[in-house]
Amino acid sequence: MPTTPRQVTPDGDGLIRGRHETPEERADRRWGELMQEIRVAQTGVQILFGFLLTVVFTPRFPELPAADRTIYVITVSLGAAATGALIGPVSFHRLVAGRRIKPQAVEWASRLTFLGLLLLLATLASALLLVLRVATQNAYVPWLVTGLVTWYLLCWFVLPLWVRGRYTNGAGDSPGEAKGARLTDRR
Repeated sequence: MPTTPRQVTPDGDGLIRGRHETPEERADRRWGELMQEIRVAQTGVQILFGFLLTVVFTPRFPELPAADRTIYVITVSLGAAATGALIGPVSFHRLVAGRRIKPQAVEWASRLTFLGLLLLLATLASALLLVLRVATQNAYVPWLVTGLVTWYLLCWFVLPLWVRGRYTNGAGDSPGEAKGARLTDRR
């Protein structure tokens, strides 16, 4: 049954106070947002994973030391796991579609996506370690990889969590929207 758009009524000060959506509308919106996020991550992990799969067929691969081969196997395994976790929400949705459990499906798909991002982080760290070891043979490579992983952690987790803590009240409400969103700012 189609739903009608909700009228957002401003308080006396002309400010919008949050979204007015049903649980089903919220689940639909969150699902759409999640799918957009997954598209970005899926593309990156699939390109990286595809590239990793070809490395074993290069002429130089048999010459790699055992340690580098081990790093390669770990990297490919992490890439496969990340691919599975980031594609998982699509299969999840397909198998539960029409069962009227979209809010729960969104929660589980979100968890799979977060796990996929963690596995992607580990894949990137491992791939960087392998490539930089092979390219440079230098002792500073672990330090460089540690610095890059720290950068990823800052960009992917620390900064978003800091912003969430700074601009929300913990209940999911955004004081910034409540205090500063004018009627003309609606989207």
